Amino acid sequence: MSGKLAVTLRPMLPSDGPELAAIFRAAITDTASEDYSPAQCDAWLSAADDESAFSKRLLDELTLLATLNRKTVGFASLRDNAHLDMLYIHPGVGRRGVATALLDALEILAASRGTTLMTTDASDTARDFFAHRGYVAMRRNTVEMAGEWLGNTSMEKKLVRPQRGALQ
Repeated sequence: MSGKLAVTLRPMLPSDGPELAAIFRAAITDTASEDYSPAQCDAWLSAADDESAFSKRLLDELTLLATLNRKTVGFASLRDNAHLDMLYIHPGVGRRGVATALLDALEILAASRGTTLMTTDASDTARDFFAHRGYVAMRRNTVEMAGEWLGNTSMEKKLVRPQRGALQ
């Protein structure tokens, strides 16, 4: 099966936490493992060891889910209306428009609320996706997670306030 998928977006509910943690784990295990060592992936995965804390983090942000046939296939979270904190897609639907749909929605929401500059700290796996979407690399980072050092790139994109009716 190829091509773009017809996904539906909705806000996160408290009961979604375990499913989002599972997508987070699958994306790191299957997709990010091409760019990070097994030890780095294990450290990264530890962010979802406490599913309650993981869920709370997402509930404290604006988190949207992408669903396909009522099954959650990805999610993205926006912190402080200007920083894309998380964007994870189930590996089974990668490169099929799910991440684009989530990012489009969050960019439109942020811009409509007055945000003019959106930022993210893109993993090595996601850096090209963000660059293709108009994000510009600002600096390289090394972050410590569970005793391992992981690299990412701070990126930013200027947003344009949408025309009236763009969210309809």
